[in-house]
Amino acid sequence: MYKIIDGKKIASEIKIEIAAEVEKLKSAGRKIPHLAAILVGNNGSSETYVANKVKDCKEVGFRSTLLRFTDDVTEAVLLDKIAELNNDVDVDGFIVQLPLPRHISESKVIEAIDPEKDADGFHPVNLGRMLIGLPGYLPATPSGIVELIKRYNIETSGRNCVVIGRSNIVGRPVSILLSQKGMDATVTVVHSRTKNIRDIINKADIIIAAIGSPAFVTEDMVKPGAVVIDVGTTRVASTETKSGYKLVGDVDFEKVAPKCSYITPVPGGVGPMTRVSLLRNTLIAALKIRKF
Repeated sequence: MYKIIDGKKIASEIKIEIAAEVEKLKSAGRKIPHLAAILVGNNGSSETYVANKVKDCKEVGFRSTLLRFTDDVTEAVLLDKIAELNNDVDVDGFIVQLPLPRHISESKVIEAIDPEKDADGFHPVNLGRMLIGLPGYLPATPSGIVELIKRYNIETSGRNCVVIGRSNIVGRPVSILLSQKGMDATVTVVHSRTKNIRDIINKADIIIAAIGSPAFVTEDMVKPGAVVIDVGTTRVASTETKSGYKLVGDVDFEKVAPKCSYITPVPGGVGPMTRVSLLRNTLIAALKIRKF
């Protein structure tokens, strides 16, 4: 019988730990951590995600600021706001919610963020430090995935891990984290140009699905006893919900789950861990633990 990897439960436990740290700061008369978020446009998924981040901040005792821009905001105006946040001593960490409108360069925006305030862990400086094992701000989703694996005591050393997807946000960084000393997995990254992709996935002890394609991973791809981490969150129309849509993952959960030892659900798996990783990065920034 498979076990559910409950990201919501683990995230709640970590939030309690973070809230305790915030209480210590308050008792010592020190500054309360402050996380800011920039939201451009009114993408439904982004709206929900940012609203949850604001809620998370309230739960752990952080200050939070949400800065909204219409989707016709110019790149120059957005970069000016980022510079302002970089120089605001009261803001410990901030994020710019992705995706951005096509006329704005995501790479320019990410590179404009001060690496020491990079709560998402996307800046090239933080990614570079992660690559060579130096302290920095880890990318939120990969960090959350690794934390789930650790807290469920899932063995990774010497295990064959297949990461599906090669994005700079999830696929590439999580492959690096899993192969580093301490995790010691043997990692293969597959993508849209990979030949015999089904055969490769079928050999995996651990599957990280981060391709953004609903139900891409089917039961014939998964060997008995595999651990499956589903990062996908795609909105699809649904008559079963009040909102008229539901979130589905990259894994055909109902058919794949019976073959697994452990599996994450969507929602309630990786998503809450991504958000709590942002809180942790912001706390680290507020405590001035990372000095570049």
